[in-house]
Amino acid sequence: MASLGPGAVYGVLKELREAASHTGPVCVSGALAPQLAKELARGGSPGAVREGFVDHAAALVHVLAAPPAEEDEHLLKRVRRKRVPIVAVLAGPELDPRVPYVLATDVIRVPAGHGFPLEEIARALTRRLGEAETSVASRLPVLRAPACEHLIASFSRKNAVLAAAIFIPGADMPVLTLNQLRLVLRIASAHGVEVGQERLPEVLAVIGGGFAFRAAAHQALNLVPVAGWAIQAGVAYGATRAVGEAAVRYFAAMAERDTS
Repeated sequence: MASLGPGAVYGVLKELREAASHTGPVCVSGALAPQLAKELARGGSPGAVREGFVDHAAALVHVLAAPPAEEDEHLLKRVRRKRVPIVAVLAGPELDPRVPYVLATDVIRVPAGHGFPLEEIARALTRRLGEAETSVASRLPVLRAPACEHLIASFSRKNAVLAAAIFIPGADMPVLTLNQLRLVLRIASAHGVEVGQERLPEVLAVIGGGFAFRAAAHQALNLVPVAGWAIQAGVAYGATRAVGEAAVRYFAAMAERDTS
């Protein structure tokens, strides 16, 4: 595990801190914006959600209770030009799901007689936030679970592809482990847990569980050499997912202790 020394950990931590320092709020606009903003911000950091749009926003959630008016289209066009992700929420059951300047996958409909579907909105935001999802989730608990779920799926797929592409036994260890390090530290950050020198051994212990999976994969390569790439990919995927899920449980408990 020499490749996971303090230098590697602090390098990733530096990346996370820099990303967080440049991440703006989630903005909410349109009809019923105050109500949705309040629900999204529940339990979050001050300023993490704000009404109206600002140029440095991490994302915009725009609520429509009627067909888009000229001012709606003007705002959405401006936000699109700023390359800020947009999620549209349709609060009217008969509204056309085709919203100008918003991808069809980012349009959320409010079921008749129900409140805002916060989980669905959170998942849509997570998909669109990109690298900003970790720092936004650290300030907004409503995004924490979908952000961690998205991170685990993304890094597991990435490691599976890398493992399948590397045929030299053991050559995948450093790159896969570094990706697991990034995953674990991003999950920690999403839970608002600051990883310092005193917590470094704990972080490395969480990641260390993945080595048992990879050792099993390398043994299996000797038994089924023809399908070795498939075995490596499958084990890398499963190992990374297991590490991520363990990290979620670990840091969720730690965050709960820190706030109690």
